[in-house]
Amino acid sequence: MGLFDKIFGRGASKTVAQPTAQQKFDTLRQKYLTALTVADKQGVRLTTLQLQNDKLYFRGVAPSDQAKTAVLDQIKIVDADNSDVTADIFVQNATPSAFGSDESKGKTYTVKSGDSLSKISKEFYGDSDEYMRIFYANRDKINDPDKIQIGQELAIPVDDDN
Repeated sequence: MGLFDKIFGRGASKTVAQPTAQQKFDTLRQKYLTALTVADKQGVRLTTLQLQNDKLYFRGVAPSDQAKTAVLDQIKIVDADNSDVTADIFVQNATPSAFGSDESKGKTYTVKSGDSLSKISKEFYGDSDEYMRIFYANRDKINDPDKIQIGQELAIPVDDDN
C-alpha cells in the first residue's frame, strides 16, 4: 500500500478520470473528420456541430441530394452503426420550410475588439464551449476559430436548445 492509497483510500490510484465534454467532442470530431471534410468540399453549410447526449451532433444544409448522400456515405464508412453520431442534413431547395424558417431567425454579430468565439458563444448561448457552432456556421469567413477579425460579420446559428 502506497502513500497515495493511505491518503485517498485503497483503490484510489486505479480510478481513471472520465473524459470531459470538450475531450469527448474533440475525439468524435477527429473520428468523423473525413465526413466533415467531405461536407466542406461538397458545399454543405454546417449550422450546428456539438456534443449532444454523448454523440457528435451536426446539422447542415446541402446544396444537392448528391452532396447530402456523399456526407452520409462517409459517415457510414467511419462507423456503419452510427453509434456515436447524429447527422441532420437537409437539401437546400427540397425542404425550405423545414430549415429556412430557422435560418431567418438567426442573428448576425459584428466582431469587436477583445472578442473571441468563446466570448460570443457565451453571450448568445450561455456556454463558451459552444463556439464551434459559430465557427462551422461561418466556415466561408473563418479558417481558424482562434483568428477572427474586428469588424467581421458573423452568422449566429439559432439556439435549438431554447
